[in-house]
Amino acid sequence: MAIEITDKNFDELVKNSDKTVLVDFWAQWCGPCLAMGPVIEERAKEYDGKAVIGKLDVDNNPQVSQAFGVRNIPTILFFKNGEIIDKQVGAVPKSTLVKKLEAHI
Repeated sequence: MAIEITDKNFDELVKNSDKTVLVDFWAQWCGPCLAMGPVIEERAKEYDGKAVIGKLDVDNNPQVSQAFGVRNIPTILFFKNGEIIDKQVGAVPKSTLVKKLEAHI
């Protein structure tokens, strides 16, 4: 299951992680975000132990969203060693996320 990332735990779970981290910036009212939900959850199971897969609700966590300039959702940011290494804006097929994850693991 994807972990819940918040303004409070972002540094601990993302910036300080020694693994590649995928953060899905989403909101409950966003149709494309809800469509991506199962794809994100499947990746969390598939990459358990190899990468960190998390979701950040932009409505409840505005600080991180603003810090990274997230204006459109869903936005998926990929981090390694606390730095953004890749970005995906909008709903995409599973294969796109798999390719991006595999490239950075």
